[in-house]
Amino acid sequence: MTDELQPLSPAEGIEMYLEARRDELSKETLSGQKYRLQSFLQWCEEENLNNLNDLDGRDLYQFRVWRREGHGEGREPIEQVTLRGQLSTLRAFLRFAEEVDAVRESLREDVPLPTVSGGQNVSDTTLDPDRAGEILEYLNRYHYASRTHGILLLMWHTGSRVGAIRSLDLADVDLSNDRPGIQFRHRPETDTPLKNKENGERWNAISPNVARVLQDYIDGKRDDVRDDHGRHPLFTTEYGRPSLTTFRDAVYRVTRPCWRGAECPHDRDVNACEATELVHASKCPSSRSPHDVRSGRVTAYRRSDVPRRVVSDRLNASSDILDEHYDRRSAREKAEQRRDYLRDL
Repeated sequence: MTDELQPLSPAEGIEMYLEARRDELSKETLSGQKYRLQSFLQWCEEENLNNLNDLDGRDLYQFRVWRREGHGEGREPIEQVTLRGQLSTLRAFLRFAEEVDAVRESLREDVPLPTVSGGQNVSDTTLDPDRAGEILEYLNRYHYASRTHGILLLMWHTGSRVGAIRSLDLADVDLSNDRPGIQFRHRPETDTPLKNKENGERWNAISPNVARVLQDYIDGKRDDVRDDHGRHPLFTTEYGRPSLTTFRDAVYRVTRPCWRGAECPHDRDVNACEATELVHASKCPSSRSPHDVRSGRVTAYRRSDVPRRVVSDRLNASSDILDEHYDRRSAREKAEQRRDYLRDL
């Protein structure tokens, strides 16, 4: 870093930052950082800040308030934990901007991070295991061996991340014997990275029932196409391998109670509710994300006393991460399960 700043626009600076981090971050993480920096770019445009050299501590304070209060077109107020994530990414960007002589040294220190409690740092939503069973039963009855049925069934059965499910090829599934399974492989060069890279590669056993549904999907409703890299995806559209958005939208869609004809628990008029539209399914308070499916699966495993190491290996996550971000058992549930192992209680 030199003493003299070099002009750099916010848009160009963000583009340079993302390119610089491309080799060290997973595609999903990089996409998340790009998304979080879009709000800062929008603020710069609204404030006519065209050169990062002009950025100072007061500007950063104003951006923090602007983002927290939900100002800006299409934005809403956000919680402390979300704001902390946004500002953490901004600090990382400003560190890079310092290195390329675009902002003054230590400017990132003028971005204090909100303090959040341990509980605030974790999403409290999940897909309740009983509800997951109801949705899967509905899919099995009315949408058997559809792509959506296969996706949700495999996500629930394995507890895997949505990116891992998307990465699967036909060659990664073994459905031909009485001990079926699937293999997750890290292939970033052909657009299917795993979050934990090579450390995320693993075999997962699946039940004969899951294998049967997948085989029926392959033999029936699956589009027999290749992706842009000549591979044969397990889950397909007529154009090739579905995007991550397609997988997420499928989960949001089927976790709305009204999708399967259940009564709306929010007293909304289904004919007027915005969330009944596919593109707005995530706005339903009862809809759930792929992360919620994963946390629900962990909760179901732990309620069944599946050993922590087994759950950790199957889901490719440390025990601490599982406890903090995925296990939704109540404190009372955990205590009652411990009682079973303590004979003097």
